[in-house]
Parts: sequence; C-alpha cells; structure tokens
Amino acid sequence: MTGKFETKVLHSVKKQEKQIKSKVTPIYQTSAFSFEDLDELEGFYQGEGNYLYSRSGNPNPDELAMAVAALECAPAGVASSSGMSAILAGVLCVAKAGDHVLAADDLYGGTYHLLKEELNDLGISTTFVSFTNPDEMKAAIQENTKLLYSESITNPLLRVENLEEVVNFAKNHGLYSMVDNTFATPYHCTPYTLGVDLVVHSATKYIGGHGDVTSGVLVGKEDLITKAKSKVVNFGANVSAFEAWLTSRGLKTLALRMKAQSSNARGLADAFCLNDNVENVYYPFNEATEGFGAMVSIKLKENIDVNQFFKALSWIKIVPTLAGVETTVSHPLTTSHRALPHDACESLGITKQVVRISVGIEHLDDIVLEFNRAIEKASI
Repeated sequence: MTGKFETKVLHSVKKQEKQIKSKVTPIYQTSAFSFEDLDELEGFYQGEGNYLYSRSGNPNPDELAMAVAALECAPAGVASSSGMSAILAGVLCVAKAGDHVLAADDLYGGTYHLLKEELNDLGISTTFVSFTNPDEMKAAIQENTKLLYSESITNPLLRVENLEEVVNFAKNHGLYSMVDNTFATPYHCTPYTLGVDLVVHSATKYIGGHGDVTSGVLVGKEDLITKAKSKVVNFGANVSAFEAWLTSRGLKTLALRMKAQSSNARGLADAFCLNDNVENVYYPFNEATEGFGAMVSIKLKENIDVNQFFKALSWIKIVPTLAGVETTVSHPLTTSHRALPHDACESLGITKQVVRISVGIEHLDDIVLEFNRAIEKASI
C-alpha cells in the first residue's frame, strides 16, 4: 500500500470478527462475502461454506427463518422480502404450469389476487370454495390439483379454520397443505404440528410487530423448503439483511405483545357486543384460553356513517395493514379486499359497514372509549 488517501480510505479499517463477541447478531450489511483463495471459493460450491452472495444467503435472513421455524416446530424455513413473496415461493415449490390449487374463498385479498390472476398467468389455476363445506371442496378437486390453501384465522372476518380437517382432507386426496398463520402467530397456533406441510407468515405483521419492516417467512418440511429457497433466490425475492435483523429483533417480544394485544382484543370485542350500533362482532370467542389473536372486525349498523366514523377517530390511525403495537383500523372493502369481485365480497359479508381493527397494547379502557366515541359521533 502506498499510503495515498484514496487507498487508505478504503483499506485502513481491518475486520476483527473473531475478536469481537457481540451479544446480538450483527447486521451483515454486505452484498457478497469474501474468500481467502480459490480453494475456499470452490469449497462453498462443494457445500463446505455458508455464504457467497447475499441474494443466495445471508446470516440475518437465516437467523429469522430458523427462529420462526423453531417457534412453529418445523424443521426448516426461508425468509423472503414480504408475505406475498413467501406465499409465492410456497406455492411454486409444489405446483407448476398445468397444476391446480384449491383455496378457501375467504382469504386475504392480496392472496386471492396472486392465486387468481398472477399465478393463472403462469399456468397455475385456482378454485375458491368454502372450506366449511367438505362436499363443495371434494367436488372442486381436479386430476391436476396439487395444493390445499387456507388461513388459520381468515382475513378479515376471523373464521378459525379447522386445521385437523384441512390436513385430513389433503392427505386423503394426496394433496399438499399450506396455511397462512399470520393472524394467529405461533403464540396461538402451530399448524405444522397438526400435519400442515407449509406454514407462511407475513412477518411484516406480528413477527416484526412494530410496523417498521416488510418481510415474509415460509416454514415446513425440509425438502419443500429447499425448493422454496431456490425460488426465493432465483426470483430475487430475498429479504435484506437489515430488514431481517429488524424482524428478528421484533420477534423477541412476540409473546409479550400477543398476550397483551390478545387480551385487549377480547376486551374490545366484549365491549362491542354491548354497543347497540354494532350489528356483528367478528372475533374467535372461546377458541383458546388466552383469546385467539389481536384482530377484531365489526359490522356497523346502517345508521352509522362509516366515513364519519373513521374521521371521528383521533389517536387511532387508519392504515391498510395491521399488527403493530398501536391500535389501528382499516376498511377491508376498499383496501385489503379491493381485488375481490364485488359479488364475492357481498357473498362473504365484506360490505362497506365492515371495519377491521388491529388491537394494540394501549390501556383497554382508552381503546374502548375511543371506538365508542367515534361510533356515537358517526350516528346519523
């Protein structure tokens, strides 16, 4: 080295990884990893090394995937750029052009669009049926059906899926099963332990938990996750090291957050049951000893102006997503389920009067008071 500034500014800081023992996993904010020589490089391709290029592997996404897999009691996992990319990787690891997917008809609107439109363009067709009707499910099976897809708690009307029946149905018909466990989280439900092949999370939601990250995680059988990892790598759907690090940091408080948020959700649902201006309360009452999730949906009576209701909320924000530590609200018909055909929304009961609430960790009394006040102000 000549000692010239242009050279020194790049090479004067030497790495000291072996001497520094960090309590928390560092952020490996690097696009690639270096090698001592060609023998070490070749060793990577022979399975002797872990990392080459961050798109194909990085310690931070791996830490996130392994942590969620452990909580789901699954042997393997892969982290991705979002919940949608995790769903895509999961479907594509079991289905290809010419295959068919059988899906519940009350899924998240983004998932509906992915299965109905985007995957259809790739030659994978999907039929949506009521998973509460086994006869309808059986009638929809085709010779090329490969996958059964549902959600442990559906979005936005919070139907609790009978996962044992889903697993039995899939096995009896030689199908793979895949379940989105975003709303329930592993705190309340572990679908893999019930026999589900693939479990997916929009880790943007409760896994991260603070509304500051976008990521996804898919866990399941090792052979399937190996295929899914290939999809994530080759479609460029990897999550960045920093996003993965943030998600892993948020995951550490999942139990504390879900306990508080689920307790508040049950309390808010009980309060809505006493409000004469609320026509329906959607919450999985008595499904588990600690409540069943932190989401509550309601259908306001026709005498409530929904737009005025949203305007009347002060500290509760209107957002198109969910699961942060702050209570938020959304309007499914015009956001999360905008992609669904109007008749499909009507048949499911997703109308303009339906409001989806992501309950936070504030004091329950304040949450109840704010919603009751907004409902009263919106009364026509």
